[in-house]
Amino acid sequence: MTPPWPHPIIAREGWPFVGIALAVSILVFFFLGAWWSAPFWLATVFILQFFRDPPRETPDDPAAVVSPADGRIVEVSRSHDPYLKREALKVSVFMNVFNVHSNRAPADGTVKERWYFGGAFVNAALDKASSANERNALWIQRDDGQDLTCVQVAGLIARRILCYVEPGARLVRGQRFGFIRFGSRVDLYLPPDAQAKAAIGERVYAAHSVLAWLKTPSSKTR
Repeated sequence: MTPPWPHPIIAREGWPFVGIALAVSILVFFFLGAWWSAPFWLATVFILQFFRDPPRETPDDPAAVVSPADGRIVEVSRSHDPYLKREALKVSVFMNVFNVHSNRAPADGTVKERWYFGGAFVNAALDKASSANERNALWIQRDDGQDLTCVQVAGLIARRILCYVEPGARLVRGQRFGFIRFGSRVDLYLPPDAQAKAAIGERVYAAHSVLAWLKTPSSKTR
């Protein structure tokens, strides 16, 4: 499914960073020469790749839960959802500084609640980051009543979690809803009868990779 909303080549959150880096690189090049400007051009290239925001094809299957982030799967386990106070299937995606950092909706649904917690900035690849770090959680309820919790977690050098939706907002699977700057993690808490597809160590892509299948009247045995 092609997304019905535009995707800029560079995420809007990165425009000021890209502009400043480009301006500094040009000034150093003209006043000090190519060799002195080389590190600044490298920094500009790094910033450009960090803030890239490519469009993605989203699976059409309504039972599919897609990844909310690019990165590597670091946890697939039966866990306790601390936000909805229930048992859940937990799937966690770790984003390093070379991954796309736009966050996308894992499923169609309505945002029922949003929670923000301040916290520490330990390595986001560690399990304790889910409860110790700064984080922003969204409770998303599908039209069939199934609940998902999507949690943006700051990392070791991440210092800004951005979320653009509030309770009552309608999300379409694959829709961009937030951004985390510089290395982070996203946790998904799914209904306990969801069937995990992702495996630890697997590389996944936001809005495109299927992390799990939800049980619905129309879903097939997988």
